[in-house]
This record gives sequence, structure tokens and C-alpha cells, in this order.
Amino acid sequence: MTLDQTQKKYLKRNIKKLSLSKIAADLGVSEEEILKFLKHHWRKEKYQKFLTKIKQTKKEPIQSLPKVDLPIKKWFRQHWPILVFLALLVFAVYINSLGNDFLSDDGAISNNPKINHISYFLKPPYFNLDIRSMIIFFTHKIFGLNPAPYRLTNILFHLGSVWIIYFLVAFFFSPPVSLFAASIFAVHPFLTEGVTWISGGHYSHSAFFALVSLLLYILAKQRQKIGFYLTSLVFFYLALLASEKLIIFPLILFVYDFCFDKLKATWRKLIPFFAISGFWALYLFGLLGTRSATLETAYYKDPGMENPLIQIPVAISSYLELLFWPKNLTLYHSELIFTPIEYLIKLGVLTAFLITMGYCFKKDRRLFFWLSFFLIALLPYLTPLRIAWVIAERYAYLAVMGIIIVVAYGLEKIGEISKRKETAYVVLGVILLALSTRTVLRNMDWKNQDTLWLASAKTSPSSPQNHNNLGDLYGRHGDLERAEVEFKRAIELKSNYGDAYHNLANTYAQMGKSELAIENYQKALSFNPNLWQSYSNLAALYFNQERFDLAQNELEKAVKVNPQNPDLHIDLGVVFYKQGKTEEAKKELLEALQLDPENAKAKALLSQLEKEE
Repeated sequence: MTLDQTQKKYLKRNIKKLSLSKIAADLGVSEEEILKFLKHHWRKEKYQKFLTKIKQTKKEPIQSLPKVDLPIKKWFRQHWPILVFLALLVFAVYINSLGNDFLSDDGAISNNPKINHISYFLKPPYFNLDIRSMIIFFTHKIFGLNPAPYRLTNILFHLGSVWIIYFLVAFFFSPPVSLFAASIFAVHPFLTEGVTWISGGHYSHSAFFALVSLLLYILAKQRQKIGFYLTSLVFFYLALLASEKLIIFPLILFVYDFCFDKLKATWRKLIPFFAISGFWALYLFGLLGTRSATLETAYYKDPGMENPLIQIPVAISSYLELLFWPKNLTLYHSELIFTPIEYLIKLGVLTAFLITMGYCFKKDRRLFFWLSFFLIALLPYLTPLRIAWVIAERYAYLAVMGIIIVVAYGLEKIGEISKRKETAYVVLGVILLALSTRTVLRNMDWKNQDTLWLASAKTSPSSPQNHNNLGDLYGRHGDLERAEVEFKRAIELKSNYGDAYHNLANTYAQMGKSELAIENYQKALSFNPNLWQSYSNLAALYFNQERFDLAQNELEKAVKVNPQNPDLHIDLGVVFYKQGKTEEAKKELLEALQLDPENAKAKALLSQLEKEE
């Protein structure tokens, strides 16, 4: 930014009397801006002498930040054209995703019979209200099972984050950097998993709440208003309700105060944030066993610990690679076997990143803060405990903002070095065009199950999950032979993959190979005893063979796993009927009607039984 005449006069009067930090604070600009002005207007010898004096009198300077002194309403009136531009960017790249189907884990919305009940999101412990489920609940109440409104919610939260970034970066850098950072974040394809995928929405939601909390925390410090501080606490709590991974957020505030404030004087304001985070951490610690068990049974994740010397370099370098060259975007990052040379390159990338952080700590705390932001936001996913995937694009939705802001600062420097500010905008335009095109194409990958699994096959050939999904794709299209090949490949890659055994059994059943189907259903259940579908399908095979006692046994196991499914009770009732156990049959049909009072099949069968009596 350029100093106005009043600021220039104040600087001239006080440059020899007051410290650089005091002048910067009084003028509401950064120390860097003052130094830039002096470098431009002073002789080189005078400027170097001034820098030497600063280093001698200020061993560890606290870099001040420019103040945004405008009332917020007035700020919005002045900047609304840019906010509109950013909104147009967001909708331009995501508009083609609105017609996409429910995908993958979205089945928890489209196939969930409890979605109409308030217990879908309001359940013990009530302090941990599930905001994501609450949004889905009310969206369903208003729009039903049309995927577009659910996805639009994600897009709106993403837009909110883009706007907050534009406002937030103004506290650290000049206006062009704010625009560059917000624009890149608006269109970057790396973020599509947290926006286009409905089930990835809680990452964009929690990021929005966290950014608002950070913004309000900074405003509270600059304007000394308790209201901003308390509201910052509220939004931090909302961020936790959207994603428990935000327990790390107080560390971001700590680094902010360490870089730009006197930590000894302000540490007390951090206590409530750390207290909330600590309480949440204790609560989550109690759930570690459940989380590990779920990953083992539902996702067949191998138990054990990750080697952090391998995990962290691979994760950090992979995220940086995808950010700067977003070609191999995929739901399943399975290609994690590297040669020694490839690993050393990844370790070198991490080392270079940490060295850059150290350099920025000495030279420019603003850049250090945002590089730290990237690393801190990723910490919950870098745990050696196997409670998360090594790499998942949605994990880094918030974190990559730190790198994008540093890149935006670099763009401004390109304009300064070339002595033509237009150069930076031209480079930005090229970047936005390339990123926007990639985002639109990536949204097309998320069009439906078929397009997603075929796209993932290109980037994730070693993913057992995707081979299982490909088998489902071919099976739905009637190509049972290719489906069999894909399911077998999934089992080859993960020998305990219960879902793949179940799907292979389904394929054999469709082929008329009953004995092979029974064998694979039993294998599926040996690895995942909670696969009630395998019990149900086994029962159907036994029923067709008139082995009613075995069918009864399998259905009773299915009902034990999924007692709220009326169809299982109906099927069990039919099996009882075939065995002449009329009372047991009536009991199961009545249970089905209690679960689903309008179930026509249960009513008809019960009526038939009553007539026969």
C-alpha cells in the first residue's frame, strides 16, 4: 500500500524518535510497508544504516500487522464488486456439479430410513451436536432426496470461506494479495472433494466456522472488543461441532499471538480455546477404540501404527504436489509404494518446506504464520495411529489455504520485480483459467457412480476399494464376467475385504453358481460379521433350496445385526410360515408393521395368515 500525505508527515517527524513497531502501530500499517517506503525514498547508505540500527536495538522484533479500521458495513459497501466477482468465480466452476448424483458414502442420506427423525442429528452426548447431520436433516425436510440442494449447501459454505479469506488476508498483506488468495481458493480443483462430494461437506463447513473464528479473534485484538472475542469462541465451538479435527485450532491462535503480539500479555485469552479443545480431546480419546474397530470392520483397515518417518514426508509432499499440479486427483490415494529414490525426494520436499519456514520466521513472520497454518491444520491427520487415511484431499481443505496465501504474496512480488503490476494480474488470470478448467472437469468425474469409479481407476490402480466399485459398476450393467474379475482383484489386493467377498457372492448368485455364492457369503461374514446383507442373501439361497432351518438361522443373525429393518422381519416370518410355525410368523410380521405401519407386504401376509386360521 502507499502512505498518504498525513502518514508521510508523521513518519518524517517520528522516524528518529520512535521505534519502527510503534510507528507502524500508530499509522495502522505493517513494518514492512514502512521499510519499503523508506527504501524507495532514502539513499541506499542511509537505508542500510537504519536497518543496522533496528537490528541492534531490536533483537527479536514482533512484526505488526496493518489494521482494518473501517466499520464492517462500510467495508462491505466498498468491496462488494470484488465479493460479487468471487461469487461468480465459485458458481462458474461448481455450477456443473449441481446435477450430480448421490455418490459413495452419500448412501447414508439417500438410503437412511432415520433421516426424517430428529434423532438423525440430535443424540447423546448432546454437547456434540452434529451440525452436518442437522443441515442434512433440514435440507431433506425441505427438498427431499434431490441431490442438488445438499451440494448447494457445500458450495455456499465454500463461498463463505472465500469471502472470509478476502477479508482476513487484508490484516496481513496488501489488497492485491487478498484478491489473489481468495480467487485461487475459489476455483482450485484440490478442494472439490470437500465441495462437490456431499459427504465431504463437513470439511468445507468446519473450515468456514474456523476462519470466522480466526477473523473475529484478530478483530477482537485490534479493536479491543469483548464481543468479537466471545463470538470467536462460539464459532470455534461450531467448527468443532462440524468436525472434531478442529481441536488443533487453538494452536493456530497461539502461533498468531507468538508472531504478532506479546504472548506474555495475551496468553490468558487463549485459555478458553485450549480448555474447550482439551475437553474435546479427552472425549475423542474415549472413542479411539470405537473408531479403530469401525475402520477395521467397515473399511478393513489393517490395525497397527504408521511409521511417521514415512507417513509425514509422503503426506506433506503429496499434498504440495497436488496443490501445485492437481492432475492425479482421486478419492482413493492408494499408490503409496515408493522406491528409495522417490522417498528421498519426498523427504527432501519436507525438509525444504521446514527450512523455508525457518527462513520466513526470521525474515517475515506473516509468511511463517501461513506456512505454519498449513502444517498445523494437517496435524490431526498425521497421527501414527491408523484412524485416518495417509492422504485424502478433503483432509487438507482448510490447510492448503496457508500455501495459497503464500503463493498469492509471491504473485504480488512478481509484479513488483517486473515493475509492472499488470504482470501479476496476467499470471493470475492464466492460473485461474487453468485451475477453473480442471475443477469443471473434476466435477464431471463426480457425475455418478460410473464416472467416479472409472476416473478413480486411472489414478488408483492399486485401490481394492475402487476395484470393488468397478465390479459393482460392471455388475449393474450386466457384465458379470468383468464384475467377477474386479471383485477377485479387490480380494487379491486386500485378502480380508469382506465387502468384496459379499459382492463376488452376489455375482455368483446371479450366474446361478449357488455353491460358490454360499462359500463367498460365508467368507464375507468371517471377515465382517456385521454384514447383515450376507446373512439375508444366504438365507435366500437356502430358502430356494428349501433348507428352511438354515434360512431361519441366517435371518435370525441378520435381524440381530439390523433389528430395525422391516424387510428382514417379513422374510423371517415367511420362513417360519414355510416351517408351519404360524405364531412365530405372525410375531415377525407384527414386528415389521410396528417398524413400518404402512408396509403393504406385511399387511397382505398377515391377512393371509389370519384367513387360514
